[in-house]
Amino acid sequence: MTAFGVVVTFFLSYVLAFSNLEEHRSQSQLYATMRGLLDPASPVAPEIGGPIPAGSPVAVMNIPALEVSRMIIVEGTRSGDLANGPGHQRNSPLPGQVGQSIVMGKSVSSGAPFASLSRLHVGNAIDVTTGQGTFHFVVEGVRRAGSALPIIPKNNSLLTLISTTGTQLFGSDAAAHLLYVDAALRGTPVATPPHAPRIIGSAEIQGHGDSGAWPDVIVWLAAVVAATIGVVVLARRWGVARTWVVATPVVLLVLWMLSGALLRLLPNVY
Repeated sequence: MTAFGVVVTFFLSYVLAFSNLEEHRSQSQLYATMRGLLDPASPVAPEIGGPIPAGSPVAVMNIPALEVSRMIIVEGTRSGDLANGPGHQRNSPLPGQVGQSIVMGKSVSSGAPFASLSRLHVGNAIDVTTGQGTFHFVVEGVRRAGSALPIIPKNNSLLTLISTTGTQLFGSDAAAHLLYVDAALRGTPVATPPHAPRIIGSAEIQGHGDSGAWPDVIVWLAAVVAATIGVVVLARRWGVARTWVVATPVVLLVLWMLSGALLRLLPNVY
C-alpha cells in the first residue's frame, strides 16, 4: 500500500510539474534545431511534406494575445509526441498550405501549451513559420464539441488549434471537453506537397490515449515491484538510512519512467 501511494503521488506530481520541465527542455532543443534549419545558410531546410518523422520540428508559432512566442510545433499527435509541444496532425497539410491544417496541444500536463486557448477571440492573430515562409492567420471562430464544422476553403488555408477546456485527467469522455479555434490565412497559401498519409491511427485523434504505451507501463510496473522488494530486503540488512542513500536514485528513475509511460495512456490533449 505504501508503494502504491508513492506511485500515485509521484505520478500526479509528474503530470502537473515534472512533465513541464521535460517539455520546456524539449522546446528549447527543438527551437535551436528549427532555427538552424530556417537559417538561409543551412544546407538542410525544414521538411514540408511526405513522410515526416514523428517528433520532428515543422513550424514555429506565435500567438500575441496569449503571450506565446517561439513555440515549436512537432510532427505527430500521439500523447507522447505532444509531451514535447503542440503537434501537427499528420494527415493534414502544414500551416500555410492549401486546406485545413490541424494542430493539437495539451492543456494540463507537459507545460500545458494550450491551457489558455479558450481566451482567444475572433480577430486575434496567429503567426506560423514553416520551411515555406511565415503565414499570418486571424481567428474566425472558437468551437466546442458538437458545434457546426467550419467550411474548409478550397483555395486557402485554415488553421485549427485543438485542446481541451476540462481538467478531469481521468474523465471518461474527453471529447466532451474539446475546444477548437479556427483561424483563416490572410495572404496567399502555398502548394501542398503530396505523399502525406491519408489514414492515421486512433491514438493520433484528438481526445485519445496511446494504447501502445501498455508494454512500457507493464515493464516499469514490474520494475516498481522489484524495486520495492529490493528496498525491503536491503532495509533489513543495512538499515533504512543506508538503504535510501543507495536506493533513492534507482527508485526515482523507475517512478519517472513509469509516470512517462502512464501519461501516454491519458488523452493526448490533456
